[in-house]
Amino acid sequence: MNHSFKLLSCAALLCAGTAAQAQDAAAGKAAFAPCAACHSVNGSNGAGPSLQGVVGRKAGAFEGFRYSRAMKAAGTTWDAASLDAYIADPQKAIPGNVMPFSGMPDAKARADIVAYLGTLK
Repeated sequence: MNHSFKLLSCAALLCAGTAAQAQDAAAGKAAFAPCAACHSVNGSNGAGPSLQGVVGRKAGAFEGFRYSRAMKAAGTTWDAASLDAYIADPQKAIPGNVMPFSGMPDAKARADIVAYLGTLK
């Protein structure tokens, strides 16, 4: 039983650490600044598709943007987990996509960006 208590205590500490790193949409907006060179948030396409309303949208489906075959065939619907994985390593998440971005290793910055993207309705 002592072992179970230790496991529960560790789990509680891990959850507390996760809560302390809660997503921050305001910080995400600032962290998104380099992304804005290619992606708008107002519905207009640029070098990349607009990310307005991206959460819940199927990958490769924003009207008027010419997507790679890989993105069209991905079958991904963007949610927090898939966006995080894509921002972390686009080529691993959707092999063959043509976004010229090597990925963002900072998990907190990614979580903040995903929180910000969730505000773009």
